[in-house]
Amino acid sequence: QVQLVESGGGSVQTGGSLRLSCAVSERTISSLHMGWFRQPPGKEREFVVGIGRSDGAKFYIDSVKGRFTISRDSAENMLYLQMNSLKPEDTASYYCAANSRRNFTPLSNEYDYWGQGTQVTVSS
Repeated sequence: QVQLVESGGGSVQTGGSLRLSCAVSERTISSLHMGWFRQPPGKEREFVVGIGRSDGAKFYIDSVKGRFTISRDSAENMLYLQMNSLKPEDTASYYCAANSRRNFTPLSNEYDYWGQGTQVTVSS
């Protein structure tokens, strides 16, 4: 069973930065499609960014392009999300997720493994 443990959330002002981390165990990260999802209070979970298991191709929703960067460290089996120029609209619980399907997917119901979530709050 793949296990994911997230950290790095916090509270920042508009324009600030945060770096989220996701520690992956039981499987090598390069064998998994990885994604970051977020869920504002009272709203549905949405895909934010992802990275493909085989070629490392990266996928971003339009609202975070140029501000968020996903990366992985195979030696440490870690996934990261660097978030810059944060906006109040980015406020949400952020979740690390993984799946081992043949093709990359941004659909939450096609991810099998999830972290516990970490809160990101952007004020002003």
